[in-house]
This record gives sequence, structure tokens and C-alpha cells, in this order.
Amino acid sequence: MRQRLFIVLSLSLLIPLLGISQDNNLIKNGATLQKLAGGFAFTEGPTSDKQGNVYFTDQPNNRILKWSTDGQLSTYMEPSGRANGLFIDSKGTLWACADEKTELWKIDKNKKVTVVLKDHAGKQFNGPNDLWVTRNGSVYFTDPFYARPWWEHKTAPQDVQAVYYLSKNGKEPKRVADDLQQPNGIIGTPDGKMLYVADIRASKTYSYQIQKDGSLSNKKLFCDMGSDGMTIDSQGNVYLTNRAGVTAFSPQGEKLLNIPVEEGWTANVCFGGKDHQTLFITASKGLYAIDMNVKGVKP
Repeated sequence: MRQRLFIVLSLSLLIPLLGISQDNNLIKNGATLQKLAGGFAFTEGPTSDKQGNVYFTDQPNNRILKWSTDGQLSTYMEPSGRANGLFIDSKGTLWACADEKTELWKIDKNKKVTVVLKDHAGKQFNGPNDLWVTRNGSVYFTDPFYARPWWEHKTAPQDVQAVYYLSKNGKEPKRVADDLQQPNGIIGTPDGKMLYVADIRASKTYSYQIQKDGSLSNKKLFCDMGSDGMTIDSQGNVYLTNRAGVTAFSPQGEKLLNIPVEEGWTANVCFGGKDHQTLFITASKGLYAIDMNVKGVKP
């Protein structure tokens, strides 16, 4: 049953972008950051479907929420395996980093859960955090270690905090990056040729070339900024999130834009809405949005 959970704040409560730094026209002229809903414990993992509906998690409350294109907020799935990062693939399947048992899930349109992965080399994951699914159905995900109060273990099960790759028809994940301190945000280009990974502890984000077998090569420093979550627009600009809010970089790593968000932490970001031209932001206890001149990449 669809259920309205929170009252959408009126337009009179729009947050002016007084602190914005902007050197281009990425943001729609006159647009301001709007707080759509609040009262969450901690929001994460936004992703949108082909229609532009946005799904995101309220991880401490163990639920996945949906913000529809007509501005309605509802609970999509509860409980949700303590889902963190989400991604909707080209077939409309919702993938989730299910943090409760450190698993990787697929959730079909009937909300049937398939546990895709639960361990590597016989040991459970540290805690899959964020993911990106290629157009052919292969998946990359980060596996940092953040001790959770619902876990019995207090130390990392894996010997490194790594990035993993699972091919479309594969059953065993492959480590493709194991030299990062704490990989977190991850996003790839629509053509499947480049992957961006944020090392949040090192305050760095790197780019990699994706090889035909899924392995990564030609690691390069993209920018001197870490990120919790990431997205990319149709022009190839990359959006990072952290305490500074949302910061956009050109494909060459040039800083283009910063959108401060009045929350303690900005966790993640995606494009959605009917035209995929609205930037949705999950930040601590709130869900935010701002209209853009650029579009996101449809699933």
C-alpha cells in the first residue's frame, strides 16, 4: 500500500543557494535547492528508474523509499536488508548493497529478493557499500569496512577494502582494485569504458579504464576529493558528495560547481524526474532536489 510518510515542505521554504560556487550553466537559471522531505535517520543510495521515479534508503530504519515523479513519498520495501547503495539496471531490476548480512542483492519488480553474492574466497564481505551496473548487466561494487551496530563481528572479514567486479553470468566476484584505503563512491561512464572510484579516507577520486574482461587499468588521479556517493550526467561531468555538499567536475577533473547542503553530511546523488533533469540529493536526515540544465543517464 502506498503511504504518504512526510509532508513536503512548501515552496516558501526553498533553500537559497547563497553559498553556491558556479562558473557555468549546469544549474537551471533561477533554480534553488528544495528540501523535499525530512525526518529520516540517514538517507543514502538514490537511483532512478526509466520513468524518473527515485528510490533511496533510510538505512538505520531498514527501509527503501520511493519519491515518485508526481511528488509522492512512499515506503517501497521494509525491511530492506539494511540496504545502503542502490542501482537500477537497464532491465529495471533494483540492485542493493544489503548491509545487514554484507550481501549483494537483486530485487525484481515484484520485490522478490535474490542474494547475488555474500562472500569472497570463503569469507563474508566487509560491507558492500555502493555499486554501478553496466548496460550489459555486469556489476562493480565497493567493499569498505564501517563497523555497524547490527553486526556481531567488530573487525573486517576481508584482508583489504577493495573494489569487486562480477560479470553478467559470473558467480565469483573478482577483485579489480585492492590498493585503496577505503573505496566508497563508484560510477561508470555510459559507454562502459571508464570507471570512477572514490577513496574517501585518502580524500582522492581515481579514474580507471575498463578492459574487455572487466579488469581495470591505467589508474589516474581524477581529483583531490573523496566522495560518499557519485553520479554522472549526459555530458560526462562527475558529481561527488561529502561534507562540502555536492561538487561537480568536468571529465578532465576540473571543478565546475559546488552545491552546499545544510546538513551534517551529504551522502549521495542521482538524476531523476520525468525528464531526468533534476538532481536528487540524499543528505543526513533529508531528501533534496534542484533543477538542472543537464540530464542524467537513463538506466
